[in-house]
Amino acid sequence: MQILFITGVTGEDYVTQKLWLLASLKRCPRHPGGGCGFAGHGTYERASPRGCRIARWYCPQGHCTFSLLPDCLASHLSGTLEEVEAVVRVVEHAPSQELASERLRPELNLPEALRWLRRRVQRVHQFLWLVKGLFPALFAGCELSLSAFGERLGVEGPVLVVLREMAKPFLVDLPTPVGFCPRPGRRRAGRGANQQPVGPDPPGFQA
Repeated sequence: MQILFITGVTGEDYVTQKLWLLASLKRCPRHPGGGCGFAGHGTYERASPRGCRIARWYCPQGHCTFSLLPDCLASHLSGTLEEVEAVVRVVEHAPSQELASERLRPELNLPEALRWLRRRVQRVHQFLWLVKGLFPALFAGCELSLSAFGERLGVEGPVLVVLREMAKPFLVDLPTPVGFCPRPGRRRAGRGANQQPVGPDPPGFQA
């Protein structure tokens, strides 16, 4: 299970300062009273940013791990939220997704580039739609675009990190790469919901 780690820095600074060494989770989220054997479980490496590591903990009683994901990084996707946002903004201002994909991923054939692009765009736009429902007074009448949300918030730069922090209590139910729910719009039921394997984490990937 992923938990948001508020750092206020970029992905590059997170790596340079090795902030995973400062990550702390004093109590088990599932057993705050203790007694479950909750303990540190080392770190795992992300493919991007290069050299990035994520601190995690393990609950033997619940058979689950918890990782502190820095606020600057995308969830279940390689890279930073700022990189994801840059892709979506290109698409929002491009004449077509085909032209945007050729610009962003020229080394891929068109179907592969479109899949790569749509995975990011569809989930970010769904995230915006859900956030609009969570804060109806703030985003009433707001177009589902990063530019429109940025204007409404008065934010000139990247907005996904700001929106993620605003929606922090709901992240487990919001779609990746901003929220922590791998399946957009649906919360997986059961004990294994949004759960990482207990063993070594797979490396990050560019899907």
